[in-house]
Amino acid sequence: MSVVENYDYIQSKIKKHLAKVGLKSMPRVIAVTKYVTIERAKEAYDAGIRDFGENRIEGFLDKKAALPNDVTMHFIGSLQSRKVKEVINEIDYLHALDRDSLAKEISKRATHTIKCFVQVNVAGEASKHGLSLDQVVPFIQNLSKYEHIEVVGLMTMAPYIDDEDQLKDIFTQLKSKRDDIQALKLNYAPCTELSMGMSNDYAIATEAGATYVRIGTSLVGKEE
Repeated sequence: MSVVENYDYIQSKIKKHLAKVGLKSMPRVIAVTKYVTIERAKEAYDAGIRDFGENRIEGFLDKKAALPNDVTMHFIGSLQSRKVKEVINEIDYLHALDRDSLAKEISKRATHTIKCFVQVNVAGEASKHGLSLDQVVPFIQNLSKYEHIEVVGLMTMAPYIDDEDQLKDIFTQLKSKRDDIQALKLNYAPCTELSMGMSNDYAIATEAGATYVRIGTSLVGKEE
């Protein structure tokens, strides 16, 4: 199927699940293009998508250079501190802030405020990066010393499972923690956003209040 057909289906499915739980605000769909060519990314742009996500520096820079200037670029993978200087000033959103050493390097290298999602490992999977739920508040409070970091929200990657109840619980826990941060009223951490849900679980994440969903295979396919 073409990207535009996939995108239409995804939007229709999102609307259906929003209606199911009485929500109206559509999450922004990030096209995760790490496995596809620049031509396929351009097809996504032509389909009306303006948010693009990459988790490798080379792919990120290549896609950004090839796409029109009105796209929003999301770095969605773990970023090594020693690599920050290569990419940080090209990023619109970073979805993987998970340690103080990274925050320190970002603040040192950035020439503008970087909109960051703090990555949370809600399920506690050993194979995934991210803070535990009980680490989130103290971590964000400690970020006040870094002038170039704005915490716009929280991000998680759920396990690749079919248990919808478990997935919903994971996403609901993240939303609850997001609300805890909002209640602190930190000017550098408005924390209004939730980046959660991928190809296999974006519908469930939508029902739980996702404001960004990161979709690769179901949207642009896998070509490389």
